[in-house]
Amino acid sequence: MLELPQLIKKAEMKGLIIPIEDWNEVPSGVKRQMEEKCEELGLECAFPKPFCTLEPSEDKPTIARFVAETKVGRPRLEISTTRIGKDEVIECAVVRRSAPCGSTWYVARKLAGVSTRKEPLYDAIAKAHHSYPCTATMNTDPETKEPILHIGGFTIREEVEKALKKAQTEK
Repeated sequence: MLELPQLIKKAEMKGLIIPIEDWNEVPSGVKRQMEEKCEELGLECAFPKPFCTLEPSEDKPTIARFVAETKVGRPRLEISTTRIGKDEVIECAVVRRSAPCGSTWYVARKLAGVSTRKEPLYDAIAKAHHSYPCTATMNTDPETKEPILHIGGFTIREEVEKALKKAQTEK
């Protein structure tokens, strides 16, 4: 793995994305060495933990372009809601950027008809996320003190909340 930056530079590529789905695959020392080597070689690099936390940034235009063109990375959703009696429910969830594994599409499909109240919403998101074959491990990451799979679950939940907040302010 430590040879990747040299090979990437030799191939005239401009960036390197190494998803961390299990902390054993890319220990923090190896990550640090790779970041240093990439900087030395003038390569952009990203180590999203897990892959669905990859976000574009202005200081990494090649990686930002990858995220924009492939529409994968940290999920982005648009949600519309409607009222059924006294309850507000999700009418539709549209995926604007998907987790690289595709789970965003599955979660979005499972949100239709779900109440926007916190408990049923969180339950629906967690159930859908855990039903999809997430590529992240359930082993506890020593840096975050969480299983990396849970970080993926928290990420989609945060993005659903953002989309709901936006939908509610636009009404």
